[in-house]
Amino acid sequence: MRVYVPLTLPGLAEAHKAGEIGPGPLTAYAVTPALREWYVSDDIEELEYAALSRAASASLRSLAGDPEVPRRRVVVAVDVPDSAAVGDPSAGLGSASLGEVRIASAVPLAKAASVHVDSEDAESDVAAAADALGAADHGDDDAQFIVDGAEDHELLWYGVQEIPGLVL
Repeated sequence: MRVYVPLTLPGLAEAHKAGEIGPGPLTAYAVTPALREWYVSDDIEELEYAALSRAASASLRSLAGDPEVPRRRVVVAVDVPDSAAVGDPSAGLGSASLGEVRIASAVPLAKAASVHVDSEDAESDVAAAADALGAADHGDDDAQFIVDGAEDHELLWYGVQEIPGLVL
């Protein structure tokens, strides 16, 4: 199963140094039955993009919680056994945890398929979104507009071998 693990650039640097993403338990995002039902699509690429987007939102939440880290969302796509990614069967449609799965233990970075990171051009919008996230969560429409502005930026695709250049 392909899962998408939200990180920050310092988190990616730690994973690179350790050779694994962890320690567990890890929160990741995947094409779960609930995500499939919510997205109403049979196109696996669209569904995986939706899971990647959910992970990018979780990365933004991590950025909002740590104002010292670079303002770039990071998601690592990792292949794990189906049994390793456990979803919450009680998570309903529209839930903030849609597509969320738990992985009990650390995942070797060798299992990573790709890394997705915001471009430097996105940093100001991502920083503004991280700052506005709390207000958006409380129903502020202007703040939600700012958060949505970060989502307008596509994450760039990198091969795993490019991680050292990303974490310099």
